[in-house]
Amino acid sequence: MSKKPETPFENIEGAHEYTSLLLEAAQDARKEVQVEIARVTDPKLGRRKEALQLVQYKLEKLSSHLATSRQILNDLRMLRRLLLDERKTHRPPGV
Repeated sequence: MSKKPETPFENIEGAHEYTSLLLEAAQDARKEVQVEIARVTDPKLGRRKEALQLVQYKLEKLSSHLATSRQILNDLRMLRRLLLDERKTHRPPGV
């Protein structure tokens, strides 16, 4: 029986899934902020609009970093699979 991971970071697959969920949440938040920016039409609320635009920018940066992290984790998953498969194929017979 295999041990169930206690945290999402006990293996690469868990970390990959976690970063995917974070990326999805960040993208959802960006969409909500875009809607809020579009709603601000009153010139008196200029500072609010600027603050929302800053939030949008920061969410874009976060999404970019999360997408990059997810790709790196995916690369590590593939490399681990490749290395483990090579170990299986290079074992001497009878071992």
